Amino acid sequence: MDDPFAPGKSPHPGDADLPLAGVLVVALEQAVAAPYCSSRLADAGARVIKIERPEGDFARGYDDTVHGESSYFVWINRGKESIALDLKRDDDLALLRRMLARADVFIQNLAPGAAERLGIGSAALRAEHPRLITCDISGYGDRGRLYKMKAYDLLVQAESGLVAVSGAPGEWGRIGVSLCDINAGLNALVGIQQALLARARTGRGSAVKVSLFDSAAELMSVPYLQARYGGRAPARVGLKHPSIAPYGAFTCADGRDLVISIQNEREWADFCRTVLGDAALATDPRCLNNAARVANRAWVDGRVAEVFAAHTGSEMIDRLTEAQTAYGSVNSLADLIEHPQLRTRRMPVGAREVELPAPPWQAEWDRDTFEPAPAIDQQGAALRAEFAPAPQAGAPKPARAPA
Repeated sequence: MDDPFAPGKSPHPGDADLPLAGVLVVALEQAVAAPYCSSRLADAGARVIKIERPEGDFARGYDDTVHGESSYFVWINRGKESIALDLKRDDDLALLRRMLARADVFIQNLAPGAAERLGIGSAALRAEHPRLITCDISGYGDRGRLYKMKAYDLLVQAESGLVAVSGAPGEWGRIGVSLCDINAGLNALVGIQQALLARARTGRGSAVKVSLFDSAAELMSVPYLQARYGGRAPARVGLKHPSIAPYGAFTCADGRDLVISIQNEREWADFCRTVLGDAALATDPRCLNNAARVANRAWVDGRVAEVFAAHTGSEMIDRLTEAQTAYGSVNSLADLIEHPQLRTRRMPVGAREVELPAPPWQAEWDRDTFEPAPAIDQQGAALRAEFAPAPQAGAPKPARAPA
């Protein structure tokens, strides 16, 4: 049985030492969820061929903030090769099919049914290529009354109830990043990696199907269980925790906002003694345990807020550190850029270089830099030559170009 992780052809020097070296991924993708997944496969050494429409992935036009390039595109298309194909053209569709015949993984996030209409639906491809792993990323899956609905991140945030449990009371608010897209991309990544492990054991490919809605609904498991079986949905409480108290933001005398978290009764007793300066509060019936504190949240948070309002941020951090109370500052993006714990990697963008947050995991095969994101059709000519039709037996050889 072939080992799908064996080193093989790779577009980047040194990739033979990475865990997915030798794995060929063909990604018919756009926007965020599928490109997020394939970019992480590329980070791990897979060769990722990005299939773009002739005008390019529309995420290229979301903004132009990174030296004239889209922040979205730079972030989730690093390390890929780009070829622009018009799949309504028979020759371009045939080229894609030749790529798929040699691929290990095919990722697509076209509209529901579009891949099938092109003749490259997952079931048909795996019947033709039994070792192929297919990954379909959709908005709402491939069945059910609403499966054909268009799905973008904010729409799914709303449909899944994420918006209903987020933010402060009052006007609805969007979660500040593309959470549904990112989570769907991560789920697709996990599914593909598991399928590669299964293929190493069985020799067969498999189907992976991920939807933005399923990914968001799974994130909602705790509120779902609370509402369905506890009879009460969590309220929107801003920078507070709906089930734990005190757990939230408090403003210091100098205007600095700190978020604190109490997780158990030992931490509560230490917090009362060292931070609040009132050890007896730990045994007050109104805050004897977490359930009591949540029931009396306004009173408990009021006592905490009084102490924070009387001291500067640095004074409160000293107290919190002494009590070993978990805390965090409410930081701006400027604070994140200068954060002492932020790890970054350098990445070329055109003739310049930018820094991006590093991957959230660290492994011995990590590289120091990210590969660049491709221009539209940057590798198109080379890929068309590489995946050209095999010459027919007996056909005349093409004339040699003059020296």
